[in-house]
Amino acid sequence: MTRIAFFPGTFDPVTNGHVDLLRQALRVADEVVVAVGVNPGKSPMFTLAERKAMLAGTVKGLGKKDAARVAVIHFEGLAAEAARAAKADFIVRGLRDSRDLDYEMQMAAMNASLAGGVATVFLPSSPTVRHITATLVRQIAGMGGDVSPFVPANVAKAIAARRAR
Repeated sequence: MTRIAFFPGTFDPVTNGHVDLLRQALRVADEVVVAVGVNPGKSPMFTLAERKAMLAGTVKGLGKKDAARVAVIHFEGLAAEAARAAKADFIVRGLRDSRDLDYEMQMAAMNASLAGGVATVFLPSSPTVRHITATLVRQIAGMGGDVSPFVPANVAKAIAARRAR
């Protein structure tokens, strides 16, 4: 039986924290569906197409064997419904600290109500990336700082190109 993990997020931009969680998800699932969410309430730094392209480049960097086990898609609407549509066995959520746990527990309960049968699995962020958030990366980039320690190389290039415009 193939275990499918659903890893949703806005990925604006993809960070090393996201990569850490993806690698962990690949250890517990046979396949991982990385799902780029469209949130009409947010004004992203990158378009949906750009975020998907950055993720595709990041996935290639995992190596051929792992990359073959990852699909990058997008979704609009509820993550729970998208997870069910992807035939996921579970939703992957990362935890950096206790604040994340409180929020994610509420989200897991709601998702369980909306998509019965799709569990949520919490994965702790590795200590080396626990401090990284896409929000902080956007703020650093917006102020002209070096984000290369916090994002994959292809994402750092995309951010640099965006700033050069």
